[in-house]
Amino acid sequence: MGYHTPVLLKESVNGLQIKPDGIYVDVTFGGGGHSREIIKNIINGKLVAFDQDDDATPNLIDDERFIFVSHNFRFLKNFLKYHKIEKIDGLLADLGVSSHHFDDPERGFSFRFEGELDMRMNQSAKVSAKNVVNEYQEEELAKIFWEYGELKNSRKLAKAITEQRGKKSIETIKEFTDVLMPYLPKYSEHKFLAKVFQALRIEVNREIDFLKEMLLQTIDVIKPGGRLVVITYHSLEDRLVKNFIRDGQFEGEVEKDFFGNKEVPFRALNRKVIVPEENEIKENNRARSAKLRIAERL
Repeated sequence: MGYHTPVLLKESVNGLQIKPDGIYVDVTFGGGGHSREIIKNIINGKLVAFDQDDDATPNLIDDERFIFVSHNFRFLKNFLKYHKIEKIDGLLADLGVSSHHFDDPERGFSFRFEGELDMRMNQSAKVSAKNVVNEYQEEELAKIFWEYGELKNSRKLAKAITEQRGKKSIETIKEFTDVLMPYLPKYSEHKFLAKVFQALRIEVNREIDFLKEMLLQTIDVIKPGGRLVVITYHSLEDRLVKNFIRDGQFEGEVEKDFFGNKEVPFRALNRKVIVPEENEIKENNRARSAKLRIAERL
């Protein structure tokens, strides 16, 4: 099963401003598209790549400059320390789910196929979408659909799910989508289902929590002048990344110095978010919602 074509490849790798002897991290290795482009620009430096999904291992790069870590990127600092790396020159994150996951019926990421409700990026993780749908309280489900799917009828969906599972456990994608059928808005059924599945997937993989953990660690590991390059695919992630680059945190008041200036760790290098050009979107549909932000460590 093929991985997706890397999105905004040239723009994101250029954003790293690679030095031949620099140390770089790709926290979302996947099919290795971005990593292969990064390593082309390194001579005696290093590239460390993270991916928690076993499906990524056949794509590994056989190169002494390449280090692979088969764990979630929330362990960024731990594994850099393990490999005796204190500071890095740049980090790239291509967030979201690859086409590989969406196109594999057995992984349960897409409503286009029949299969088990799964959605785990890390297949040894204990909690799957089936657990969330069948075991979470109605209030918790409503909160997930509201916060992670931005769905206005989140309470109705949660109520319908809890009523159905009271009669029979919801095991498969079809059983789940059947419960949602009465609530699908006319002419935008796919968009609605995509939001429901996005919300479930984010919860199963704790995507927002782990993204926050990883971003906060970049403050310690990226050296001054180093780059942070992040590609997002939905507004929740993009808002987090934007706030983090601007304020060094996700919410609340920013610390100020004696003169009233904000004390922030990064400086945004693109005031306006970078999006793919029309021809890239035509060739690669996944690129249509991509947004790229580049920042420099101060």
